[in-house]
Amino acid sequence: MEQIIFHIDVNSAYLSWSALDRLQHGCDIDLRTIPAIIGGDMAKRHGVVLAKSIPAKSFGIVTGEPIVNALRKCPGLRVEPPDHRLYDKRSAELMRLLSDICPDLEQVSIDECYMDYTPIKTRFPSPEAAAGHIRAQIRERLGFTVNIGISDRKVLAKMASDFKKPDLTHTLYSYEIQEKMWPLPVSSLFLCGHSSVETLHKLEIITIGDLAKSDVSILTAHLKSHGRTLWEYANGIDESVVETEQAEAKGIGNSTTLSKDAMTKEEAYRVLLMLSESVAHRLRSAKQNAEMLSVEIKYNTFRKASHQTALPGPTSGSDTIYRTACALFDELWNGTPIRLLGVRSSKLVSAQEPVQLSLFDLPTAQETGGGSVPHLSAAKEARLEEALDSIRQKYGADAIVRGSLLRPKS
Repeated sequence: MEQIIFHIDVNSAYLSWSALDRLQHGCDIDLRTIPAIIGGDMAKRHGVVLAKSIPAKSFGIVTGEPIVNALRKCPGLRVEPPDHRLYDKRSAELMRLLSDICPDLEQVSIDECYMDYTPIKTRFPSPEAAAGHIRAQIRERLGFTVNIGISDRKVLAKMASDFKKPDLTHTLYSYEIQEKMWPLPVSSLFLCGHSSVETLHKLEIITIGDLAKSDVSILTAHLKSHGRTLWEYANGIDESVVETEQAEAKGIGNSTTLSKDAMTKEEAYRVLLMLSESVAHRLRSAKQNAEMLSVEIKYNTFRKASHQTALPGPTSGSDTIYRTACALFDELWNGTPIRLLGVRSSKLVSAQEPVQLSLFDLPTAQETGGGSVPHLSAAKEARLEEALDSIRQKYGADAIVRGSLLRPKS
């Protein structure tokens, strides 16, 4: 039997999760039923749209556009600030529920994941029935809705989940792409961004079908290797499989779209600290150490840039990852306002493997109190992280928070 893959995507995740939280705290208006968005500061009228309600979408509001543009389209638009701690909590609840249904999950962002249908196929009469069960469980137990795309290819499952919303299941098998996908505009294709769309339009490539039938050499001449990737996706070519986050994981990372563009290094550092702590915690949960680290920037011009480097040694320490992330950022940033930041670890090794120590791991005599048995700084950091993880697991993620991440009362 050929593989069958689900792509599970929360409908307007940030807005849905904020709406539920407000309803639970006595608010009588469901943000999902009115023109509403999650974004930056309404008073200052800046930032970008992170999520939108279906009524807001009817005004032509799109995710990622400046809030000031959205307000022009809909003057009565309700703008709510993001609550990333809440979103992390809701995401964790979703992944726990899905893991109880099927253990073979690959989480790709805070609100979406892939699932391998194979382990649960004997429990359901069809993939569509399984998807219906999953959607019902999420709706009834967690209070929000998801779309599920079903396919024999990951990229097609992703595309299918983006079809008509909300709370629906769609299929897009390889044999269905000509009927269901090729008539769509190229802007609908996964990973086909604004600049790629502009280039393709200049080549008179308007639909995904046009792209699928194009000469690959022409595409690569204008879009380099990304042109071939888009051509393969347009033809349903994708051999990747669902990769669960286990010892064989290729990397663990996290990224976030900012509620307003970061204009200074200090603003970026604060986000990098939050991301670094998240990545470090996930590494420790997976009992992995990382040997490489990369930082990704997406500017407000939608141009992307990334840089990577080797870590001082295999680590899952928050401080080491954060310091390295900041150093990479300093080398990479060109001063343009920042829309998205990401931190990703790679070259993972088991945390149980012995680590080759460097001379710099040895503390000074003052640090050891003059004793003859050295206490390694890396070991101290590991013990500290273990203690913090234990406290947070027992008393909640907010039990211990870095002072630099606390928001001033003003």
